[in-house]
Amino acid sequence: MSESAPQHHRFTCNAMATTFDVVINHEDADETYAAQAAQAVFQEIARLEDELSRFRASSDIYRLGQLKAGESILVGMAAWDCLALAKAMHEETQGAFDITIGPLMNLFVTREGEPRQVSKEVIDQARQIIGSHRFELEEETMRVTVHASNMIFDLGAMGKGYALDQCADLLLDWKVNNFILNAGDSTVLAQGAPSGKEAWSITLGGGEKRIPLNHRAVSGSGFAVKGAHIMNPRLFQPVPLKNRRTYALAPTAALSDALSTAFMVMEKEEIDTLCSRYAGVEALELEA
Repeated sequence: MSESAPQHHRFTCNAMATTFDVVINHEDADETYAAQAAQAVFQEIARLEDELSRFRASSDIYRLGQLKAGESILVGMAAWDCLALAKAMHEETQGAFDITIGPLMNLFVTREGEPRQVSKEVIDQARQIIGSHRFELEEETMRVTVHASNMIFDLGAMGKGYALDQCADLLLDWKVNNFILNAGDSTVLAQGAPSGKEAWSITLGGGEKRIPLNHRAVSGSGFAVKGAHIMNPRLFQPVPLKNRRTYALAPTAALSDALSTAFMVMEKEEIDTLCSRYAGVEALELEA
């Protein structure tokens, strides 16, 4: 996904295993001020990666993965926000979205990204530590309790979107009101519009479709880049490779991020029903 605008300031950094772009309308700030605001954004992304990465021993998400059944820990606001949304999305999508599905990915796909056959016995073992019903959230204390040992919590399907939402709030605090935040071309959040326009123009699907975006986010999921990397938590198997890419539009980037993944699993009727229940949520599907 990409944006088009006649004049803007653009800044880039690498984090969360992807590339983040910040595009600021030139009338909001001169280049020096825009660069300072972008640097604040990149610092925020780095902070969130420290808190949310399952690979960093200091993060709440890593610590959750070390717990035994029945144990609990207190988590910070970033982890709490993501876990609460993940739990809600698991329920709203009838299990199509699940941040604990990581062990299944490790079984079906080698480190080189190649598929492999898995026995029923091994899958049955994996089932014992998979499922968002296996952790509980206590809102008053922000305590998380797990009911299986050594679960894998992976926020890869929503963490980047959450980071964009937090960075959007930060830019607004900087009095920057017209901007785009882009996480690896898979999730884009747009605020305001370029000078003289009503919305930012975002290109999807390699240029085959263009949509206006303002105060909204769009995320895409598919197989063109990573191959068979999406698991079906309902069936405990990979989503079959298809020549399509699903997009979710939503009021927040964390929500669009989560829904675009869930839409790869859900049937069209289910998607339509979910979209009809929530203002600002839409689904798109394009040939890859």
